[in-house]
Amino acid sequence: MRKFITLILFIVFLQHTVPAQEVVSPGTTTVKMTLDEAIGLAMKQSLYSFRAKNMYLARYWAFRSYKATKLPALWLNTTPFNFSQSVTSEYDFNTGDYRFVPYERLSSDVGLTLRQNVTLTGGTVSLQSNARMMKNGDGDAEFTSVPFSINLTQPVNGYNKFKWMSKIEPLKFEKAKKEFLVDLEDLRIRVANAFFNVVMSEINLKIAETNYSNADTLFRIGKGRFEIGTVTQDELLDLELTFLNANLAVTKSKISLKQTRSSLNSILGLDKDVVINCIIPDDIPDLELNVNDVMKYVLENNPDLLGYEQQLLEAKRQVAETRSQGINATVRANIGINKWAKDLSELYASPFGNEKGVAVGLQMPLLDWGERRGQIEMAKSDMDVAEASIRQQRIDLEQSVIIQVMEFNVQDDQVRISAKADTVAQLGYDVTKQRFMIDKVDVIKLNSARNSLDQARRNYVNSLAQFWRGYFNIRKLTLYDFAKNKSLLDELDSLLVQ
Repeated sequence: MRKFITLILFIVFLQHTVPAQEVVSPGTTTVKMTLDEAIGLAMKQSLYSFRAKNMYLARYWAFRSYKATKLPALWLNTTPFNFSQSVTSEYDFNTGDYRFVPYERLSSDVGLTLRQNVTLTGGTVSLQSNARMMKNGDGDAEFTSVPFSINLTQPVNGYNKFKWMSKIEPLKFEKAKKEFLVDLEDLRIRVANAFFNVVMSEINLKIAETNYSNADTLFRIGKGRFEIGTVTQDELLDLELTFLNANLAVTKSKISLKQTRSSLNSILGLDKDVVINCIIPDDIPDLELNVNDVMKYVLENNPDLLGYEQQLLEAKRQVAETRSQGINATVRANIGINKWAKDLSELYASPFGNEKGVAVGLQMPLLDWGERRGQIEMAKSDMDVAEASIRQQRIDLEQSVIIQVMEFNVQDDQVRISAKADTVAQLGYDVTKQRFMIDKVDVIKLNSARNSLDQARRNYVNSLAQFWRGYFNIRKLTLYDFAKNKSLLDELDSLLVQ
């Protein structure tokens, strides 16, 4: 009887040593894919990649709009036809009475304005030219024109919004470029997590199916031995419970595998009928990162540092703007020539009249009970808080980088150790299986060897996943590819056209 049971168990274990061929439903497409291929596919067609590109493009056009404010703008202003008819009162000097008379007016005007913002002073200079025609009732048409007029508007309250824009807007765009690359590195991490989740789910399903088959066989044998009295009822119940739990574990593992595959397909932008067989990336780059080198690229490329600089500039701008709000003073000046004529052909003929004017506007509080001072102190306090927060965030970032580099530098050893353990566990299982076949060890030791092999495989996959997550996270912090010794900023244009 013992030899018979041993032979049955050996056949079961031998069957599960050979990788099972997965049965897929009709209409399902099975694709083998490496981690690099999965990442490349996600970069091309995933929703995350599409969203990252469009967020960058939105910031790009915002920067283009800012640059346009520094260039001359030409505007056309025209009312080509304006007709009005009404009844109005009119004083009759002969009778000394008012009387109602019909009134008609036809007018038309056109003008061009060339405007330029002056970054240095915060003012605006414009060159204008316009012409106008007016005709009252049955009278003759009259014409007036301003061939050119130069206008200057200059705030003198000490706040120059164009100056602050020239400091902040280029910084925001540079940060946007680096944030786009950070978003792509986040996508790499997402893909790697989903990829290795599928790998782990596949391993767990194989383990669950093996355990289920073993539990089924042992339960069947137990029932036979229970009938001949060599197994007690409580032992049989224990075997049945193990079988039921193994069956439940297979169901849960199948659901988990379907969920992880669905998550991977979602990230890659694939249809639900595509089944990806993940090829485990056994080769890893041989890297030993230097903390100083990593910190150098963090300080050069990390967008968070640009964000800190932007926060500080915006806080300083708020202080300057708050200081200027108490006194609103503006100088407006214009100089040009104008012409009036009753014939269109004479409108631009000499001589021309002069047009000039200067206006100074001033608005300032005489008594505000400290309101302006309070607003200034609040803005200065916010700036001090921003400076302190930025200093702490820089310290936290540097400490985080040091810790992550240290953890990454030992991760390749973890991969090699777990790979060696996986190989040793496989050899140990093969030896135990051979000894089981010749009845030198029992099924408990065979199960123990199988469990050790399964755990070693899990540990190996986990160490690989941690290595790639750590590597992509270092790339995210530095925007630098240490495996190829090149900056990720060099690939920005090529990534945008994908």
